[in-house]
Amino acid sequence: MIRLCEKKDEENMYQIINDAAKAYQGVIPADRYHEPYMSRDELVREIQDGVVFWGFEDNGELCGVMGIQDKGEVSLIRHAYVRTAQRQGGIGSKLLKHIIERTSKPILIGTWEAANWAISFYIKNGFRLVPADEKRHLLSQYWSIPERQVETSVVLSNQGRPDR
Repeated sequence: MIRLCEKKDEENMYQIINDAAKAYQGVIPADRYHEPYMSRDELVREIQDGVVFWGFEDNGELCGVMGIQDKGEVSLIRHAYVRTAQRQGGIGSKLLKHIIERTSKPILIGTWEAANWAISFYIKNGFRLVPADEKRHLLSQYWSIPERQVETSVVLSNQGRPDR
């Protein structure tokens, strides 16, 4: 079952994000990986900044989360994670479909360039990589991330040129 995450879910969300983010260890640049990958305070700040999390619940257990953030003319998919033990079961695709159905805006997704599995997942679900010059523009317009992360990230879109 997919449902809106609530305050009471924050600990489970924290656990899911940090469990799933272990996949980045040794893949993304070492200077960008740390444990925990996302602190509790950072999670709370993301929610306060308008990231709305949806969760996939199975047998009463939250096992996947995906956030969406309204940025005016576009929406951003933020923090899409599924517990390691429950990957490859369609949870991410169900969450993504659920979120896509709830907005008519273009959707952008930023992820690590080295996270081939994530890029493949989004392409399989109808997204396309944007060109490098457009990526840089979109990351500076819609995200607040360090330059090092801009250099090592990609952006995917479910539409043509969302900023034009």
